[in-house]
Parts: sequence; structure tokens; C-alpha cells
Amino acid sequence: MASEIHMPAPKCLIENINGQLRVNPEALKILSAIRQPVVVVAIVGPYRTGKSYLMNKLAGKEKGFSLGSTVQSHTKGIWMWCVPHPEKPNHTLVLLDTEGLGDVEKGDNQNDSWIFALAILLSSTFVYNSMGTISQQAMDQLHYVTELTDRIRARSSPDVDEVEDSADFVSFFPDFVWTLRDFSLDLEAEGQSITADEYLENSLKLSKGTSPKDKTFNMPRLCIRKFFPKKKCFIFDRPTHRKKLGQLEELCDDELDPEFVQQAAVFCSYIFGNSKTKTLSGGIKVDGPRLGTLVQTYVNAINSGDLPCMENAVLALAEIENSAAVQKAIAHYDQQMGQKLQLPTETLQELLDVHRDTEKETIEVFMSSSFKDIDQLFQKELAAQLDKKREDFCNQNRKASSDRCSALLKDIFSPLEEDVKQGIYSKSGGYRLFIEKMQELKKKYLQEPRKGIQADEILQEYLKSKESMTDAILQTDQTLSEKEKLIEVERMKAECAQAAAKMLEEMQIRNQQMMEQKEKSYQEHVKQLTEKMERERAQLLKEQERTLALKLQEQSRLLQEGFQGEQRRLQNEIQNLQKDMNRPIYPCVLS
Repeated sequence: MASEIHMPAPKCLIENINGQLRVNPEALKILSAIRQPVVVVAIVGPYRTGKSYLMNKLAGKEKGFSLGSTVQSHTKGIWMWCVPHPEKPNHTLVLLDTEGLGDVEKGDNQNDSWIFALAILLSSTFVYNSMGTISQQAMDQLHYVTELTDRIRARSSPDVDEVEDSADFVSFFPDFVWTLRDFSLDLEAEGQSITADEYLENSLKLSKGTSPKDKTFNMPRLCIRKFFPKKKCFIFDRPTHRKKLGQLEELCDDELDPEFVQQAAVFCSYIFGNSKTKTLSGGIKVDGPRLGTLVQTYVNAINSGDLPCMENAVLALAEIENSAAVQKAIAHYDQQMGQKLQLPTETLQELLDVHRDTEKETIEVFMSSSFKDIDQLFQKELAAQLDKKREDFCNQNRKASSDRCSALLKDIFSPLEEDVKQGIYSKSGGYRLFIEKMQELKKKYLQEPRKGIQADEILQEYLKSKESMTDAILQTDQTLSEKEKLIEVERMKAECAQAAAKMLEEMQIRNQQMMEQKEKSYQEHVKQLTEKMERERAQLLKEQERTLALKLQEQSRLLQEGFQGEQRRLQNEIQNLQKDMNRPIYPCVLS
């Protein structure tokens, strides 16, 4: 999507009307035009905590997302702003600003939970924005994180025991950034200065007790630690005097607290430099249309009473894109065959060679655009269409050859037929002259280029159609004895039989060539499928190794903190993950 058609202002992506979520078609239309990979940054937090201000800064604007200046929540639903990424060429930065959590006017927490879950599902960086320090109250406000396993499913069919472990979520959850606004404490621990990140890590330490109070204390901390292995924290001073907060979008940087301005700049720099492209399982990069499909799929699931499922969303996306990949591949095949192939070809093998080279490219086009092709349904559809295309070209080739040969025969033999009508050969010695002329014209015909694979068959059909004419000339030639005429008849029969045997042999050769081509086509499909599955397996292993490393790191931390029970639960998850990583790979078969 070219920079000139990026959005001049935010647009509501998911409307929240009386507790009912609805996707805005205008926003989807904007996303459908973004063909670049997207970096999606979503911000969530209690209402009236300044979320929109930070998002405007990320957009490089003073105004855009509504800031509001009262105790009412201004943003409803989820708003979207797509801008050129300031540091990643050919990438679009998609900013998602969400309605404030805990708005008393809504009176229903259910809606907040879905907004929170959607922000997690759609983003590659998830910013949680709150006021003040990371106190127990702040953790209590973040209770939505403890409900994620009740709101989101990673797989449509979890393990046999129907329990999903955190590995399923870590593989697609975004990076976590906690922004603390109007932070007034000194960053110190035990008399030593600490960083904001260390402050966050300290705040996530668990309580060793087993009482209900301890469990309530630990639950959000455990969830953040397990679901968001990559965490970052930023603190912000109050930007200006309380009375001026309502005019924040009207104030210039030099009218704001210098510390706040610097902190906002550091935050933006981190987001620009560290937020990743939105990626699905298997390393699939998300562009605008893909993001639009994810939005629709998740909201439809919520509205129908189901849980948004990452695997189902990816499969729904794959259904759309794999169908398009087949069409794109076939369009490439048609274009290339139109450029490379000139009918009729001299031999069938010439046509099959062009088909084979083009088919290889066509499969490559499909493989580069397709993903999650369960049971290779779309690849099989492509193979079936390519088989039909090959058959169609063979039929066109035969017809083109037949038409050219028939036209040539008419052009070459018409004068002879006219002479026969005029009785030029109906005389003594006429048969010998007629045969000599026939041989001369046959030679001329056979010397013509690019007659194609029907050359002999069409010639024999022509000669057979003129047998009665030839026999009439033979019988009227008085210079030949009856015996000579019989010998000539037998010679012509032998010549016909020899030609028929030759055509039969050529047909068998062509059938063999077709069989060999079908096998080559199958092997090419299997070869490219195998290579793609190996690449996907390598990508999956890379993701699993990353998840495993993070789990081992968390396990080590739990051991150091003395939480044996949690460590044992995590060990089970580690073993399950290692089992998945060691599963054997079976050879590819296209049936």
C-alpha cells in the first residue's frame, strides 16, 4: 500500500454497540488494500489512563485517537490507525487503541474481557497501560490475563485430556509492554538503583504461601510470566499540571515535563525498533487482508458464543488464501504456456517438455502462496487442473496439427485432383504418371515444416479417401496387364499396412510419453511438497526451541524462588513440548 493512501485519521475497526461487537466494513476495506507485512501494536488498560496519547505519539501525530478530558471512557470498541512504519521499509504499522477497561458505565466485565482477548490475538506487541506503581490493585485490575485460557483457544482439538498448556499460547502471544503513567517512586530495591524492567520482574515474584489470598496474589503474576516470556516496562512522569491534562493534545513538547517527553521518545523508539511483524504459527507473515480475515473470524466466533481459536482462524485464512494460490498458479501456467508454446508442436515430447518446465514453475508459485494445506486438498486440486490443462493442450495440439495438415494437403493436391477431373491421367501410361506425381506431392507435403503430430495420420486418411480415384486410373490404363494391376493393388495394400503399423507404433510411443509425464508431474509435486514441509518443520522447530528455552528459563527461576509445585507443572509442559519436537516425519504422499 503506497504511503499516499495511508489513513489520515483513525477508523473504528471493531464497534462495541450495546455490548455487541461488530466489525466495521470500511476498516476491513482499508486493510484489504495493505499488501505489506504489518506490525500490530495494541494498547489496553483502565479508562482515562492516557492510552490514546501514546498511540498518537506512535503515529507521529499530536491528534488522532480521541483523548477526552473527563472521567468518561472516550474510545469505544477497538480503533485502528495504519501508518507507514518509520523504521521498517515496506511495512505498515497498525495501531490499535481499545476502549478503557473497568468503565463503570458499562456495568459488564464480559465486554472488557473480550476486548482484552482480541487485543492479544491481533497484536504483535501488546501494551498494558496503567496509572502509578505495580501494586496489588494494579495486578487486580489485570485480572483479565488470568481469564485468557477461558477466552482463547490455541488449538481446535487440545491434547487427549483437553488441557492446553502455556506452550500453545506462547507460540503466538505478542510481546508484553507495561507502561506505568504518573509514576512517582524512585526505582530502587534494597538501596540499589534498578531499571524499569527489573522493577517489573521484582513485581512478578510469587508469594510462597498456599492460602486463597496467596493464590489470588500469584495467579496474574504466573499468567504474565508464562504467557509473555518477553516483557518490557516503561515509566512515565506526569506530563503536566493536572489542570492542563485535558488539553494534552493541544500542548507542544516544550510545554510538557521534559522528563515525560524524553520517556515518551524512548518508548516510541523501542516500539519502532523492537516490535515484530505480526506472524502466525509456521512463520506466516500477516498483511492487511490476512489481518482483516483474523478480525472477522475472531469476532464472528465471539458473537456466535464460541471461543476465538487461533488454529481455526489460521485454517479459515488458509482456506481463502490457498484457493487464491491455486488461481494464481493456474494464471501463471496459462500465461507462460501462451508465451512459450506454439501449436502445433513437431512432436508430443516438445509439448510435454514445455508443460513440464511450466508446471514446475506453477507448483513453485502455489507453494510460495499457500500454507496449512491440510491433506494437500488444494495442491491436489492444482494437480487435477494441471492434468486437465495438459490434456487440453494435447487436444489443441492435435487439432492444430490436423487443421494445418488438411490445409496443406488441399493446397498441394488440389491441382492434381483437378487434372484427374480433366481426364489427364485417363489414358495409356496415365497410372505411372499419376503415381509419380503423387510421390512428388507427398514428398513436398512431408518437407513442409511444423505439421505436428497428426502429419502421417492425416496424410493416410487423405490417401485412403482417394483410393477409388487411384483404382479407377489403374483400371483404365491399357498399358498394364491384369497381372500387373493385381500386383499394383497388393503393393498399395502393403504400403497402407506399413503406414498403419508405423502410426500404431507412434501412438504407443506417445502413450508411453504421456505415462512418463504423469509420473514426472507426480514426482515434482511430491518433491516440492517435501521441500516445503521440511522448511515448515525447521520453522516449527525454531519456534519450539524458542518456547522451550523460555520455559527452561522460567523453570530455573521457579526453582530458585522455591516453588516446587509450579516447577513440576512446568516440567510436564516441557516434556510435552520435547515430545512434539521429537515426533518422526513421515514421507509425503499425494493420493
